Amino acid sequence: MLGRRMGSFSKTSPFFSLLTKTPYPFHHIKPIHTKFPHTIPFSMNKKTHFCTSASFLQEPTKTLSSRSRKKARHDAPESVLRHQLDQCSKRGDLTEALHLYEEAKLNNIPLNVHHYNVLLYLCSGSDTKEFGIEKGFKIFKQMGVNGVAPNEATFTSAARLAVAKQDPEMAFDLVKKMKSFSIPPKLRSYGPALFGFCDKGMAYKAYEVDVHMKESGVVAEEAELCALLKVSSFSKRDDKVYEMMHRLRASVRQVCEETAGVIEDWFTSEFASEVGRENWDVGKVKEGVVKGGGGWHGQGWLGKGKWNVVRAEMDSSGVCRSCGEKLVCIDIDPKETEIFANSLAKLACEREVKANFVQFQEWLQRHGPFDAVVDGANVGLITQRNFNFSQLRNVVNKLRQMSGSKKLPLVILHKNRATGGTAQHPNNKKLLESWKKEGALYATPHGSNDDWYWLYAAVSSKGLLLTNDEMRDHLFQLLGTSFFPRWKEKHQIRMTASRDDGLKLHMPPPYSIVIQESEQGCWHVPTLTGDDLEMPRQWVCATRRKALHSLFRRTEQSNQ
Repeated sequence: MLGRRMGSFSKTSPFFSLLTKTPYPFHHIKPIHTKFPHTIPFSMNKKTHFCTSASFLQEPTKTLSSRSRKKARHDAPESVLRHQLDQCSKRGDLTEALHLYEEAKLNNIPLNVHHYNVLLYLCSGSDTKEFGIEKGFKIFKQMGVNGVAPNEATFTSAARLAVAKQDPEMAFDLVKKMKSFSIPPKLRSYGPALFGFCDKGMAYKAYEVDVHMKESGVVAEEAELCALLKVSSFSKRDDKVYEMMHRLRASVRQVCEETAGVIEDWFTSEFASEVGRENWDVGKVKEGVVKGGGGWHGQGWLGKGKWNVVRAEMDSSGVCRSCGEKLVCIDIDPKETEIFANSLAKLACEREVKANFVQFQEWLQRHGPFDAVVDGANVGLITQRNFNFSQLRNVVNKLRQMSGSKKLPLVILHKNRATGGTAQHPNNKKLLESWKKEGALYATPHGSNDDWYWLYAAVSSKGLLLTNDEMRDHLFQLLGTSFFPRWKEKHQIRMTASRDDGLKLHMPPPYSIVIQESEQGCWHVPTLTGDDLEMPRQWVCATRRKALHSLFRRTEQSNQ
């Protein structure tokens, strides 16, 4: 094999019998009717405390200062227990957590959903599996007996317990029951069941989980798609392998080493050499390429015979150094760019002082568009701690020379950088004044995040962006994984610095760094190994000669 209050269930429900062989622990909790089904009384994001101090409960609120009330809440047994359990969670100390739990029961300290979730989380990750499973299910049952409503984290931990028990079916049942409780599942909720079925080689059940995820609006990421691809390969489901390859292409683009290994295992398998069509409709394949926007056709495996699978590099023009196939550059729809710019502006206005960002938009309308935008702070600090205006000036001049319009690029600098410190040096001051006079410098206001400004300027101008910022933090995650990576790949200029060559600019590649399926049936899969700056990127190149010979033969016949 491959490695809050909720709705109710019947006492004969097979769901809870899977857990404890007794009626479901939350059967007595009455359902509620609400327009907001995702709202639950105890969330892990809310600090819910119970105070058992009689004097605190009886004393009129007016007589207590805010500080006194805060201290009383902080010192309440429930708050102390929460802090202690959180510390256990950090240390992974299940033994101490269970000791605290037993003490709380003896002292009649009421537990809320957060307390229970920490206990379940520790049980599900216990090194001593049998002990953790047994304790976890007992705690899960007690939670229901005490009338504490579960949330998504509760079900997820219970699902992990089920998989630790080698029962992914139970884990999947738990996820399905979340809907009855008006709790929307997250990606992590599905993980135990999906990976559990994949590890057991139960492909058909893994596909059921995948379908349920889609119906719930949950998008699979690389780890899930890799597991599905692996179990599909193991089960000789070439159609599903093909599907997963394209889902990876659409959502992941460059794959990690583990996924690359799974892909290589598929192509080198005996079964992979047997699937595919020796004769295919060239016109349909070309039509599929055009319809798909380039880089793939979606018509299924082309050709027959053994695959030649190697790790390869691309030359500067995108030609594979192994098979000679030329990768394509996949165009971006201008409408997509416009939609992205609008959504970017909306997000920026929500997170910045709106008046400041609107003022910047108006300034861009007057002075833009720009062929290139420069993340000034990133350039000025690339080789040293102290800001280097000379370095920034050289880069700006290089970009101006490369520009067809010979217009200065837009330099975005925080106001502190543009007015304080070394900016007051006469030469630097003169440089900044000249840029400002030509409408090529914008100083972002105090308290602002430069990132919103330089990114929006580049997107709205449909120009290039010079920065070494990887754009992977929380701010950029808000922009999604569909359009933004494609835009970044085609518009970001990066830099390297050395004593011999000085500052060198690396333009966007003339080909798309994404999984590509050629019209001849060849596959090229980019990995995260290498960045094409310090080290060439490694690609998985999979080709088979029979497919190429077949294509060339039919092409020659059609030309005669």
